[in-house]
Amino acid sequence: MTFPTLNLPVIAPQVVLVAAALVILIADLLIREKRVLGWLSLLAVIAALAATLAQPGAVAFQTMALADGLGRVTGVAILIAAGLAILLAIERVGDFTRFDQPGLLKGQASPGGHLVTWSLSDAQHRRHRVTDRAGAYYALLLLATAGMQALTIASDFMTIFLGVEILSLALYVLVGFNPREARSAEAALKYFLLGAFASGFLLYGIALIYAATGATNLDQIARHLLVMSMPLPFAPLLPVGVGLLLVGFGFKVALVPFHMWTPDVYQGAPTPVTAFMSVSTKAAAFAALIRVLAALTSHDRPWLLALAALAVLTMTLGNLAALRQSSLKRMLAYSSIAHAGYLLTGLAAGNSQGTQGALYYLLAYTFMNLGAFAVVLAVQRREENDVTVEQVTGLAGRQPALAALMAIFMFSLAGIPPLAGFFGKLYVFKGAVDAGLAWLAIVGVLNSAIGAYYYLRVTVQMYMAGEGETVASKIAWPVWVTVVLAAAGTVALGLWQWPWMQQITAAVATLALR
Repeated sequence: MTFPTLNLPVIAPQVVLVAAALVILIADLLIREKRVLGWLSLLAVIAALAATLAQPGAVAFQTMALADGLGRVTGVAILIAAGLAILLAIERVGDFTRFDQPGLLKGQASPGGHLVTWSLSDAQHRRHRVTDRAGAYYALLLLATAGMQALTIASDFMTIFLGVEILSLALYVLVGFNPREARSAEAALKYFLLGAFASGFLLYGIALIYAATGATNLDQIARHLLVMSMPLPFAPLLPVGVGLLLVGFGFKVALVPFHMWTPDVYQGAPTPVTAFMSVSTKAAAFAALIRVLAALTSHDRPWLLALAALAVLTMTLGNLAALRQSSLKRMLAYSSIAHAGYLLTGLAAGNSQGTQGALYYLLAYTFMNLGAFAVVLAVQRREENDVTVEQVTGLAGRQPALAALMAIFMFSLAGIPPLAGFFGKLYVFKGAVDAGLAWLAIVGVLNSAIGAYYYLRVTVQMYMAGEGETVASKIAWPVWVTVVLAAAGTVALGLWQWPWMQQITAAVATLALR
């Protein structure tokens, strides 16, 4: 009898995060000061980050998991996003986890509400007039992070699907965590229904690829296609399976036309959750997509034009829709769709330069987009869950430092040098040109010009004379730290990009890209 090679250090970050989630749930019963749970969660993320950086380059569980440079780069991006999201929520988590009306808790219609409230009896509701779900919030965030980390090291379709479902189930609940916001329950339901639908496409695509190749391991599939040993009767199943697979991944990264959920979910979810999922799900899904495309299309590239067309549709619709938004969260949601198009441009190039550019862009996007959402949380009222563009009018006069940091994020998202967003787009578009897709790079540049309008509109509003509506006057210091760290990362990635690019280049070198 043979036993599989476990190689547990490969999954050490996931083990740390899952164990920490269980500890948080137990500590929630014993600790009354809920901020402690946030600090414990942050320590767990730091420990997982250390484990990720120390991961050996090896396979585990009979090649179902692979620790390599790609997993390390994307894993670091996800853990940075998780850490900043936890720091962002430490002083504000009570805004969407604490209840003082039993009826409100009892009648919550979101998936998150049901999971938590149905375990309480009516008598308990009468006795406990204040209920705090901070422990569940942090535990779910850690579990979602663990699922994303699993996706970054997945080298088998079974591991990929497992990671997708773990992160999805946790995010479904987190999106519906705010009982004071009616849109939160609606967003959770919409996200759940469309997410389940997308998971069906993903699983069906995996089944068809297995039928065509007889394997679920990406390396085995690549070798199978290389020697052309596919049974001819099942050959037509492969492109259909790949197409269904792209539909599933397209939902996770908000590609057009699979983006319908994004604006409502981003607006309805608690702002720290929106900040986290806007960057981390992209990093995890794109990591898996890079591996899948490298395995399935290493030697035959008819999919390039299809991916390029998706990139054009995604960036164009995202930018045009963002022009009309008055809500900052909805504007950033459509902006997120557009940035998914820029990232897909790098993958559509099908070469190492494009993939390197996409990974660099993911790191840059982690800092600049999460920082923008951190500013949204800083200025929004505690009883509200969004900020309009008009509300930040004159912000530079009331909070000059905050306005300056928000301007950095807006300039970087617009692609203005010397910030990280500029170099991310430069590397992605260069990869497209090197692949003979100069027209795609031109479309990307034109879309960047369109996007610059609505980013600069926010900046102009902040520095306009006059006062906007009353916004939060006191900003908690953890929120300040989050904004400053995100701005520092945005500037550092732009000014000192070569150390990052060296790591990314080494990560991409192991993939089967021309």
